[in-house]
Amino acid sequence: MTKKTIKMAALLLVSTALVAGCGKKKVETLPPAAEGTDYGQTPTDPNAMGAGQIMPGSQEDFLQQVGQFGDRILFETDRFNIDAEDQAILRRQAQWLAQYPGTRITVEGHADERGTRDYNLALGERRANSAKNFLVSIGVDASRIQTVSYGKERPSALGSDEQAWAQNRRAVTVTVR
Repeated sequence: MTKKTIKMAALLLVSTALVAGCGKKKVETLPPAAEGTDYGQTPTDPNAMGAGQIMPGSQEDFLQQVGQFGDRILFETDRFNIDAEDQAILRRQAQWLAQYPGTRITVEGHADERGTRDYNLALGERRANSAKNFLVSIGVDASRIQTVSYGKERPSALGSDEQAWAQNRRAVTVTVR
């Protein structure tokens, strides 16, 4: 072997060792909820009714009416299509929105950690728009719905496995004050 070949092999070996030693940083806490939403806030307004009662039209009322996970629809890898199960969830959301015509929502699009930041932001946007378009197609006024993509920046589940990824490929509906 020539000196050049030996140097290349050594460089390749060192590079491989460095890359292999670089692992992903474990995320300990999730980022905060978006501003202007009441997602994750206290479920009561002490001035509205008695303490402990859920305020009508709030995110907690929304979750109570549409079900524990009725605020989100899940997607397959690299997909943004609305399947029959998603349609049923979005129909329940539309029924709730019909009860509160003054309430506006934001549909957040999310992706799992795989892929580039730009790709996941675009995929999250397509997911949020798919949910919005379906809601509009069944009668929700488009002016009441905003969309935002967080890509992979706001995971719902921490971890680097299929179970966590499946929970993070989603569109979440959040009420806006």
